[in-house]
Formats: sequence, structure tokens, C-alpha cells
Amino acid sequence: MRKARHNVIQGIGLAAGLFATASLVPAMAQELSKDEAAAQKAVTDQWKMLDTYCGKCHNATDWAGGVAFDILTPDGIPTDADTWEHVVVKLRGRLMPPPGQPQPPQKDVTGFISSLEHYLDAASAGHTDPGRVVLHRLNRTEYAHAVKDLLALDIDATAYLPKDDTSGGFDNVADVLKVSPTFLDQYILAARELSMEAVGRAAPKEERAVYEAPDDAEQAIHVDGLPLGTRGGMLVSHYFPADAQYEFNLSVAGRNLSVKNTVIMTIDGKRVFEKDLGGAEDQNDVDLKQAAAQGAIANRFKHIKLSVPAGEHKIGITFLAGSRAIEEDFLAPYDPLAGLASPAIREVEILGPYNATGVGDTASRRKIFICQPGDAAAEGPCAKTILSTIATKAYRRPVTDEDMAPLMAFYEAGRKGGTFDEGIQRGIMAILASPKFLYRGAEPPKDAKPGDVYRISDYELASRLSFFLWSTLPDDRLRSLAGEGKLHDPVVLKAEVKRMLADPRAHSLVTNFAFKWLKVDNLATLEQPLPAIFPTWDGALRRAFSEEMDHFIGSVLDEDRSVLELLTSRYTWVNERLAKHYGIDNVQGDQFRKVELKDPNRWGLLGKGAVLLVSSYPNRTSPVLRGNYVLENLTGTPPEAPPAGVNTALSQETDRGVLTVRQVLEIHRASPSCNACHGIMDPLGISLENFDAIGHWRQYDALSAGVIDSSGLSAGGVPLNGPSDLRAWLMAQPEQFVQTMTEKLMTYALGRTVKYYDMPTVRRIVAEAEKDDYRFSDLVNGIIASDAFQKARVPDAPVQEARAQ
Repeated sequence: MRKARHNVIQGIGLAAGLFATASLVPAMAQELSKDEAAAQKAVTDQWKMLDTYCGKCHNATDWAGGVAFDILTPDGIPTDADTWEHVVVKLRGRLMPPPGQPQPPQKDVTGFISSLEHYLDAASAGHTDPGRVVLHRLNRTEYAHAVKDLLALDIDATAYLPKDDTSGGFDNVADVLKVSPTFLDQYILAARELSMEAVGRAAPKEERAVYEAPDDAEQAIHVDGLPLGTRGGMLVSHYFPADAQYEFNLSVAGRNLSVKNTVIMTIDGKRVFEKDLGGAEDQNDVDLKQAAAQGAIANRFKHIKLSVPAGEHKIGITFLAGSRAIEEDFLAPYDPLAGLASPAIREVEILGPYNATGVGDTASRRKIFICQPGDAAAEGPCAKTILSTIATKAYRRPVTDEDMAPLMAFYEAGRKGGTFDEGIQRGIMAILASPKFLYRGAEPPKDAKPGDVYRISDYELASRLSFFLWSTLPDDRLRSLAGEGKLHDPVVLKAEVKRMLADPRAHSLVTNFAFKWLKVDNLATLEQPLPAIFPTWDGALRRAFSEEMDHFIGSVLDEDRSVLELLTSRYTWVNERLAKHYGIDNVQGDQFRKVELKDPNRWGLLGKGAVLLVSSYPNRTSPVLRGNYVLENLTGTPPEAPPAGVNTALSQETDRGVLTVRQVLEIHRASPSCNACHGIMDPLGISLENFDAIGHWRQYDALSAGVIDSSGLSAGGVPLNGPSDLRAWLMAQPEQFVQTMTEKLMTYALGRTVKYYDMPTVRRIVAEAEKDDYRFSDLVNGIIASDAFQKARVPDAPVQEARAQ
């Protein structure tokens, strides 16, 4: 019989943030499985390493980190799984013992980790905890996608809804998606506005919309999305509420009119306006008449009246491209003091509608009005058909009479005071404001007891699948399979995952998952690098960083390649602006194209400008931030946060003169308490020090004029000198990177943080994925097949916590 587990750990908190511990209680004696017994023996045989290297601090006298290894025994490891999973993380990251203390040989650390993980996995076999997610509100991204699916409306959810809170970098974690009275007001207002926009208004009010080009928008080369043979300009998407006439006013900036340019405007790619700007005649008029002539030229691009059908349309304003030999942009593109030398599109103003002739045949109306009543008697049945169809999609399950009653009540109230269309608009508004649309969750069986584990329904599984892989509602096929009760069938489920990953909507895994995991989702709002230090930085480069990451990560996830290529790929995607920044020749134009990287320092994530930018300060690089970035996002072994009151704003300007960043950190690490974390982080970040804060390769520190020295030793004693060495260090244990990605992906998939009891599942997924070189789909399928994804646990009944006597 198994010995009763009765280790006792004092109920102290996580001092210094080292290990999370919990009070332990006796467990029922039970037989050890053969696998578990072998794993326990392996850990017992290696236990001496803890006594030798960890017991000096982690003992019942000192209680460093709230852990005492001298009162723990191998047979108690499964009971203390939370504590031991923390031990695994600390040892994998060589975070313990801290730098400066005697270190065990790497082979001993690796062997102990392997035995410990094997023991934890064996002990959890057959009784995994799927955890529980409370009611899960749609975040802004999911809301926008759902509205598009339901009503064929492309919306910017930031204009309608408050910002979502995040947990672990993700904004789809249920625990932080709270709802306040302000949120409720915003959801109701959004439901009203969007339902009216989708149905259309017979007499919409006149409105004004202004779209401005970024101050540093690219004006010298072709802008993606505009017609070939054009250069510069802007492309915007605008919703026109009715078939009507609209007025367009273009603003063109520029000082030098000596060269003739042709301004064109397009709607959905079709040219609708064309006027010349500049040339000898305009130049002479300006010379002779000055302000009057300038005003006349500006009015040439004002009061453009056009009839536009209702719906969403792409408005493009640009210049016809000329010869590069004569275009003045390449002679004097920008004067910081005087502004633009050659003309550039600055903004477009859209006014209207005027003289509306109807709501139009929009994509939204075609989506909504799947029937048209021939007479008054047919209006009620038709309204029920329309609203039940939309509600079925919105609620992600068949609707009941109870669901339909309030929707028809809203319809009837709108119809009573107006038209059939107004009644439908009211019903749609009720759907969009309903908790049945805004929230998703798993309903336990009626006879379930606290602590019971149950399988979620097929409809709930369909929702989990679609929001995980597409960030939106289940489609008709998923709902159909759920209705037939087939979705839980492993063969059917795997086929559906394959279908869904091949769908363009799965690209949301790049923008909504990977961008957030890798902390590059906020490039547009990141604090601007200081122009005085980085004069080549501009908005075009910022946008290029984001576009490169979209193509690069998409090439792995969308094409179902080995996720290790995120570290090792020798290819990237650049346009002319980014190619110049990276020192890549023979790339022209604004379109991104795949290129082979001859410089190994640029391979994979470590050479990407976006990653290097988000791990720097606006005025300089930061080996600390970059080292922490590697540990947190690539190896999953984050160091502890600095103690309260510690100065983290290190300056290169010291009483010893202007020092390199490396020299400043060497002084900082002289303190043992600082070295405990910096001795681990700094060498990793210093290996990337040849990249400046905006990802440009350099040999010298600009501020100190010192030569960059990127050499160092990892916490495990591995020599590092540059990005290639750091990448090789990461690839020496590829499963560690894959496990980190799997943990992040599982958090995103489940809408909750990964807990210690999830780690055996994570390790199993990684081990299975290794057989096919860690293809992305293997990680996805492993998560979807897990109990954590397909099951849930009824919350435990409240218990009175025992108080220390």
C-alpha cells in the first residue's frame, strides 16, 4: 500500500516570490502504479541534489521562499504538485540556485527535472482536473467579428466599446472580462447604433466624417490596396448609410508645384475623379497671384459631388505615378522645417447623404432580410423567421419559444410605431444586447454536484472551437454537427479542426494570439523612439514592423509548419522601407515580398524589428528588458519582479563618465541581491546588444562611442556572443520553447490561465507533437482533444478555511 501523504508545510506566503506553497492534508492510501513507483524511485535517487544545493536556504529554519525541502519527501510530491511545478520552472530557467551560489552540473539538473516531471505526470494520470471558466464575455475583437458574421458590418469595436482588461497579455481571459454599468450602457448603445446601420434608415441624417493620413505616411512609393501605377495617398473604408449624393473634399499639401501631378480618387477601385495639380501654369499663377491662386488650386479638389450606393466602400485618393527620374519626391522629399516639398494627400472629408433615394441593396440587408412579407398578415411570420435565424447564430444554439418571446415583443413595439424594417431593427437590437449573445459558458448537468467533472455539450464545444480558432461565432457546419451530436466524435472533431485551420478566419490566431503572446500587438500605440537619437524612425517603419510580423508568423501558423521555424526561419517579408532598414538590396515598392536573409543575425524572431523595439526603451536598448522578454515569452521561465523601491531607471551617464549599457549593468550586478536575477537576464539581453532600440545593426554604442561587446555566459554556463548564439542556446532545448508556446496557446484557447494541474497535459501535447517536428496543428489538436478543452468542473462548495492555532 502507498504510504499516506502527510507532509506538513507552514502556511506562509510566497516570500521573495520563489515558490507557491499550500497546506497539505493527508491523502487516502492507495497503490502506486508501476510507472509512478519507478518515477518516485528516480526522484528519490536524485534527492541529494536538493539537499546539497538548495537546503542551505530552503529549510525549516530559514524558510526561503516559503519552502523547506528538509521536511518534504519524494512520496509527497503528487500532493504538493503546485509547489513542485514551480520547482520545475525555476530549475529549467536556472533561476535557482541564484548566480554566485554553488551550481549543480547541468546533467544533474536535467536529470532531476526529467524525473520530477515524469513523477508528476504519472501521478496525475487518470484524474486530471479540467478546471472551470466562469461566464465568458465576448471581448472587443470577438464582438466585431460576430457582428460581421451576423450583419455583414465591418466595424471598429474601439469606437463602440470600452477597452478590455488583460491577463498574461491576453484580452480573452474570462476572469478579467468584467462588466460594469458603463460597459452595459456601451453595449446597449452599440446594439442600437449597429442595428440601425445594418437595417438602414430611409431618411438618414447628414453627417461629416474626416479621415486623416498619418503625418509620416509614405508618399513616394505605391501604397498597397491602391491601383497599380499610382504612388502615395491613402485608402479608407467608409460606410454610406443610403443610396444618395455625397460631397468629398480633398486636402493636398505641398510647397513645390513645379512638376505636374495628377490626383485621382477611386471608389472600390473604380476611378471617379481626376484633376491635375502643379506644372508650369499653376506655378506661374502662384508666382503672380500668390494666395488667391493657392486658394483656387485648393478649391479644385473641393465640393466633389458623387452618387454612391449604400453600404461599405473603399475610398482611395492617390497620385498617378511618373518617372522616378523626374519625380521631385526623390530629389527633396521632406524638409523638417518647411514641410512637404512635393504634393501629398493629407485628408479626405465626406459629407452627406443628400437627396437619399432609399436604404439600398446593402450586404447587411441581404444578410438580414431573408424573406419579404407580401401583406400585413405575413409580416409576423416573416419577422419571426428573420429574428430566429439571427438569434440562432448569435446565441450559438437553436432558439426556444422563451428566447423568441422578448425578441418578438421588441419587433412588435417597433412595428407599431413605424415600419416593418423598424420592427426588425428593434428585434436585432435586442439580440445584440442580450446576455445570450454577449456571454458564453458551459452549463453543468442538472444533477451535477460540487466538484463533479462533466463533458460540455456539442454546442458549447462548437463555440469553444470557433472562438479559439476564428475569434468568432460557430458557422452553419459546426452548429449542424453539434445538433447531430457528432462533434465530440474524435474523427469528426479532427476533421473539423483541419477545415477550420485552412479557413482564412484562422489567421486570427496570428493577430489575436501570437501578436499578444509575443507582445507586438501594441506597436501602433508604443511610445515613439526619440527622433534626436533615432532620426530614421517614422510611422512607415512602425507599420512595416507590424506587417512583417503578420506575414512571418502567418507563414508558420497558416501554413502549418514546425513552430521551431519561428526561431530559425531564414526568410522574412519586407517592403522597400523595411529592406533599407535591414540593409537588404533590390527591394522596391510598398508591397511586401518574401526574401531570403543572408545575415543569420536576422533569422527568426530574434532578428525582427518589432521584437527588438518592444523590448527597448524609447531612448536606448535594454538588455534587461530583452533578457526578460526571452525568459518570459520564449522559455517560459520568467524571473521575479524587482523588489519594491529598487531603482530600475539606469543611466549611462555616471560619475565615471558615459558608459556603455553593458558597463552600467556590470556595476548594477555587483550587488548580490541584484545579481540573483540580472545574472540570468542580462547575458541573454546583451547577446542582442548589436541591435539598437529600433532593430538597426550597429557596432558602436552611439552615446558612449564604445564598441559593442555582446559576449557573456548563460546561467547554465553556455557562452553567448550575438543573436546566433542565443538562438542556438534556445534550440539546444527545443521542447522548452514549444512548451512555452503551448502554455500560451492553451491560455488563449481556454480563456483562463494555465494552472499547475494543466502541466501534465501540456507536456503530453509537446511530447506528441515532437513526433512530427512540432507542427502547429499538432499543438492545436492536442489542446482541443484535452479534458481541459472538452470538459469542465462544477465549482466546489464553499468551505470554512482552517485557521492556524
